[in-house]
Amino acid sequence: MQKLQGIPVSPGIAIGEAMVMDNEGFRIPRRFVARDAVDEELDRLAKAIAAASAEIASHRDAIAQELGEKYAAIFDAHLQMLQDARLRSELEEMIRHRHYSPEYAVSRTLRHYSQVFQRLDSAHLAERAADIFDIEKRLLRHLLGHRREGIAHLTSPVLVLAHNLTPSETANLDRHFVLGFVTEIGGPSSHTAIVAEALEIPAIVGTGPFLADVSGGELVIIDGDKGFVILQPDEETLAHYRHKVEANLSAAVLLEALRDLPATTADGVQISLYGNIEFPYEVTHCVNRGAEGIGLYRTEFLYLGSEIEPTEEVHYQAYSQVLQAMGDKPVIIRTFDLGADKVPHLPQPEDERNPCLGLRSIRLALRHLPMFRTQLRAILRASVLGNLQIMFPLITTLLELRQAKMVLADVMEDLDEHGIDFNRDLPIGMMVEVPAAVIMIDRFVEEVDFLSIGTNDLIQYTLAVDRSNKDVVGLYNPADPAVLRLIAMAIDAAKKKPVPITMCGQMSGNPNYTMLLLGLGLRQFSVAPAALPEIKNICRRVTLADCKEVTNRVATMENARDITNYLREELKRRVPGFGNA
Repeated sequence: MQKLQGIPVSPGIAIGEAMVMDNEGFRIPRRFVARDAVDEELDRLAKAIAAASAEIASHRDAIAQELGEKYAAIFDAHLQMLQDARLRSELEEMIRHRHYSPEYAVSRTLRHYSQVFQRLDSAHLAERAADIFDIEKRLLRHLLGHRREGIAHLTSPVLVLAHNLTPSETANLDRHFVLGFVTEIGGPSSHTAIVAEALEIPAIVGTGPFLADVSGGELVIIDGDKGFVILQPDEETLAHYRHKVEANLSAAVLLEALRDLPATTADGVQISLYGNIEFPYEVTHCVNRGAEGIGLYRTEFLYLGSEIEPTEEVHYQAYSQVLQAMGDKPVIIRTFDLGADKVPHLPQPEDERNPCLGLRSIRLALRHLPMFRTQLRAILRASVLGNLQIMFPLITTLLELRQAKMVLADVMEDLDEHGIDFNRDLPIGMMVEVPAAVIMIDRFVEEVDFLSIGTNDLIQYTLAVDRSNKDVVGLYNPADPAVLRLIAMAIDAAKKKPVPITMCGQMSGNPNYTMLLLGLGLRQFSVAPAALPEIKNICRRVTLADCKEVTNRVATMENARDITNYLREELKRRVPGFGNA
């Protein structure tokens, strides 16, 4: 048994068969072959070895001619390994006697070889593991061919294990068959993590390298609550986690009873709970869990899921579906929050060395006005279907906000000229997610109808931490005193004006921070649908006096670690039963 620690980004427990994805998107399943098919499968293996050998020899000759024999020597080494009699014998034995498919035999055997090399006390020999991976990929390409199976064409339940998954790949996961996923890289508030939470499947990122240690078909446990990935679990561990799955199901049934009850604190203070969504289908999750509206409708995946720019009609249909499902409840649509490097149909930026600080969000929208206007037209057209509100992301300066409002006003005028109906009193809000916006918050509250704190970016920019960089992700902490001061400043300014203020970042859906945020004065939370019952349960179990006591104590602390530990213990003390599953 092997236990890995990663970063939990979507809660829950998943137990199932591993589906290992290499960098080329291969699925290597543990498939068995029938006795009468063994000879045919051995023949397939032989042909794959021959084809791979010919390919390597061809590359070797080309490199020798272009760069010289010295540089071609690596291909000679690959040929020797590929044609090694012992390797061929091991592969044939696994097919003939264990009835493994050639693909699984190749993956299992060569990954075992690579592990041996990596464990050797020699840097030179350890580097040979990369050569073995290269041989494995070549063989698998020839074996799988057109039968290669990716994550978009699954036919049985699996846990996806990959080096990385892009947000669009994650968005396309089939929730009927993907029980959970783990990636070697990634951070807690990357887009991939956000999508995983939206899909409501357990997910862990940032484990570091481990794919060489697991083969497709092996049993794996994903603990999305604590960030553990357990390979080849023993019976005791398996029984423990099966019990946790049952306990989680029982807890979910109890929380389900809160669906139609208000999120009122024990001393009668009304709290509003909204849902964050990525995709129109998620609106059902919000309705089923008693959300009072949609506090954040992210629109990025209308763009990321396609190689071409979505049309006005595509936008309109997506927004209409959500508005009609929510009736008269508020739906806050955020205009696209994308980096220029993430939009396939736009010219790639020439000097985007740091996308987090580059052409993204409202900056990108104001640079590419036709694309921005298309989205705004669709939002305005849909505004007559329900209680729609619009929100601009990553506002840093008053000029940006005013420019965005001017473009919106211009689109309104255009629709008016063409006799197209829309809500002329559409509420306009902005995300508070950069320190500059908080510092100037007294000016911003004069120009918007509402605010929403986006903690994912606010934490990143306040602490100068790239949330997707595994080397510094440990410094990314919502409980940092500097972050908490900025949140308090924003809430206080909104109350003073007054304008409504919501928090829609991942921090708002983390139960550890609920009492603290209530004590700071937050009365509107927008969270992932799955988090709604738990946040409501906490709100109903505590008093505002409890929460203010917690906030006052936190104000005396100097570091995030102490604050996090204190909040966790207070939650357990004041909400009995929390965290015991």
